[in-house]
Amino acid sequence: MDSNKDKDNRVYDMHPICAPATPQGSGAIAIIRLSGENCIKILNDVFTSAGGKKDTLMKLDGYKMALGTISDEKELLDEVMVSVFHAPHSYTGEESAEIYCHCSSYIIEHIIMLLISKGIKMAEPGEFSKRAFLNGKMDLAQSEAVADLIASETEAAHKVALDQMRGGFSAELKELRSKLLHVASLLELELDFSGEDVEFADRKKMKALLRKVEEKVDSLTESFSLGNAIKNGVPVAIIGSTNTGKSTLLNTLLGEEKAIVSNIEGTTRDSIEDTMNIGGTMFRFIDTAGIRDTRETIEIIGIERTFSKLKQAEIVIMVLDATRPEYFKKSLATLSERLDKSRQRLIILINKADEINPDFCIDKKNTGNKAEEHARDSYDPLGKLLSDVEMICSDSGFDEPEGFLMVVLPVSAKLMLNMDKLKTLLINSQKNKKIKSGSTLVTNIRHYQALKDARKSLDRVDEGLKDNLPTDLIAQDVRETIYHLGSIVGEISSQDVLENIFGHFCIGK
Repeated sequence: MDSNKDKDNRVYDMHPICAPATPQGSGAIAIIRLSGENCIKILNDVFTSAGGKKDTLMKLDGYKMALGTISDEKELLDEVMVSVFHAPHSYTGEESAEIYCHCSSYIIEHIIMLLISKGIKMAEPGEFSKRAFLNGKMDLAQSEAVADLIASETEAAHKVALDQMRGGFSAELKELRSKLLHVASLLELELDFSGEDVEFADRKKMKALLRKVEEKVDSLTESFSLGNAIKNGVPVAIIGSTNTGKSTLLNTLLGEEKAIVSNIEGTTRDSIEDTMNIGGTMFRFIDTAGIRDTRETIEIIGIERTFSKLKQAEIVIMVLDATRPEYFKKSLATLSERLDKSRQRLIILINKADEINPDFCIDKKNTGNKAEEHARDSYDPLGKLLSDVEMICSDSGFDEPEGFLMVVLPVSAKLMLNMDKLKTLLINSQKNKKIKSGSTLVTNIRHYQALKDARKSLDRVDEGLKDNLPTDLIAQDVRETIYHLGSIVGEISSQDVLENIFGHFCIGK
């Protein structure tokens, strides 16, 4: 038997599959996973226990291991440990096994080739987790969290993914859907008894319940900003005019030559992105094309993309060239027009400060919203530039709302001066965004879009109740809300409402 159906009649392949579960490279032990019908029997045919027995795996209890060898018809491939997991008590919910062999590419390749020759297929990407979902071992959101957990590079990303994999997000969605299913069930009853002019769903109570659902949906939707930043990195756009040192800054922050550095204006034509873990927080730096007046078609497209990336950023680093103060006012004016001052935070860097004063060095810590008085007092040319920038910012409205302007900081990206201070500013910008204990964060764009769609359906329910629309129209919008929330975890069966009615009411009376 090569296929099966789950409770929602989803057909899936039960054919045995195998794949290495550990990455390529040198090491002591590698793991090869198997899953599917008869996979233990097939593995048993090529396995011989340390005691010389051939049927060891067929008699082995689940969650136990056996020592032995794997051989093909010609040669011994390796001495291995094998563990077996009997359905449904396995990751996939199917009969499963794991081979622990020595981490040699030759051994791994030949064991997999041997298994394939015996009828086992090579697994597709994500197929083990896919089977776990189809077998009801985890829902869709939990399945996606497995990939996020593997890819997590910070403590926060690990915590969020682990919570989702354990069903924290799914539990909240289940509660929301349960409330909506109750409403939908009452509305369905009204439709069944429409000829008797009865109202099962008290409109006042329904509105109160819907308010609670809307508040939770809004809370989850709003959490995406933080959740996405934790998963993919806080987006930091590096912008400015051409040849201000944006690409040099990116390379210095990342510690590698990621972007091409040249004195030729317009060298960076498109955005370049890379991530870096700073103080336990992942930042996603985006080097953008220099902003200037140009008629060059490709460069114009690059500048348009710069403004697009600017909108997406949570933190904006504006790079000014200390040797070209005549461009400060225009650059900052352009920036002021495009910043969302209620959401974004700004760091203004006066780059090439060493060219204004060769002995440029700042020791005083910067924790406020103004440039350092120490720099102004010690180095008049540099101090004047700092004062000029602050005056321009004040005239351009950067001081409102309060706390918007983070700092004006003189740096030398080329000489790596004040880079530690810049990193400290970035870390401090995230201090008030720690994950609250027990809170649920949305990290997946698919989940975010489904929540947005659910909110639109809820809005239509609100309008329908306000305008006293027919029950069938209101019920349809409630069902759509349930559908969108269910699509996140893979529970989108149209039978849910009907099952809820039979479970709570006796309508055959």
